[in-house]
Amino acid sequence: MKIDIVGGGLGGLSSAISIKEKNKDIDVTIHEKYKKIGYNYEGRRCGEAHTIYDQWSIHNPNEKSIFNNITKAEIYAGKKKFEYNVPVGEGVILNRQEFIAQLGRKADKLGAEIKTNSKIKSIKDLDCDYIIDASGCPSTIKRELKIDKGKKSNSYQQTLKNCNKFDSNKIKIFYSKNIGYYWIFPRNPKHKEVNVGLGFYKTPKLNLKKMLEDFKEENNIKGEVDHVSGGLIPMGLQRPFKYKNILFVGDTCVGTFPLTGQGIYRAILSGDIAGKCISENRINSYPKIIIREFIKWDFICKNYFFLFEILKNINPNLVYKLISVFLEKRVTPIH
Repeated sequence: MKIDIVGGGLGGLSSAISIKEKNKDIDVTIHEKYKKIGYNYEGRRCGEAHTIYDQWSIHNPNEKSIFNNITKAEIYAGKKKFEYNVPVGEGVILNRQEFIAQLGRKADKLGAEIKTNSKIKSIKDLDCDYIIDASGCPSTIKRELKIDKGKKSNSYQQTLKNCNKFDSNKIKIFYSKNIGYYWIFPRNPKHKEVNVGLGFYKTPKLNLKKMLEDFKEENNIKGEVDHVSGGLIPMGLQRPFKYKNILFVGDTCVGTFPLTGQGIYRAILSGDIAGKCISENRINSYPKIIIREFIKWDFICKNYFFLFEILKNINPNLVYKLISVFLEKRVTPIH
């Protein structure tokens, strides 16, 4: 059996590792469009906060792949502040590029073939039994097939060096009544880096860069802008999960956790599930397993967004009240 994986990021590498660990005889090729695995633009484009526990700890980052261990989280809904203690070892800020490279080395060691500078322009160029699409958001394959149906939001973020708000053990999230959120989390401690950004639902008329600059000014956040990125955020499940001989993983399938934009563990877990389904010849079971693993919070969060939109039109401050109800029921803020 021959498998082509489009994308050498978290979802693609997790898929390759899962397949080769369970069946070394399956031929796996990973196609990565950049020169290097991990240390490329996509490796830093997305967020780096990661939760490690229970079934999500499939691939734990090594020491080089961790910038900071998170022990505290602050979440704001208007003027109301929620504080959480994060158990030691359960929340980290990744050196995301190194973490992807770590998974790449593992996939290579297990016998997966990694082709860099290999940009797939069309699925017609692939000659294999099954394709795993781990190309991110927007999915190159779903666009080609015109089957991209999932909801998206937009993000913009900056990395600030020598930032006055660097706190190596704390992340902060600020929810907005305009249906979105801002975040602050510590990055590379050697440079006192802070990643500050925002993500908003339905944003065609919003100037995200100006909104972030205003947020920085309001919160007295200062530092040297070292890196800028942004783009689409796939909000929750992105149907279809399977199309003919194609399995979708990561942002092309499970997206991010709708209320916080976190997608690292989701990419890893979906890739592991895809690998198991292929190696155990249970490919048609893949959509059912994805739904079983992810539908609960997807359903809850999307209903919250539906209520957010209604309340925003009645009284925007009611959005904060609904967010507060959600936060009071949560066990930990960074799932």
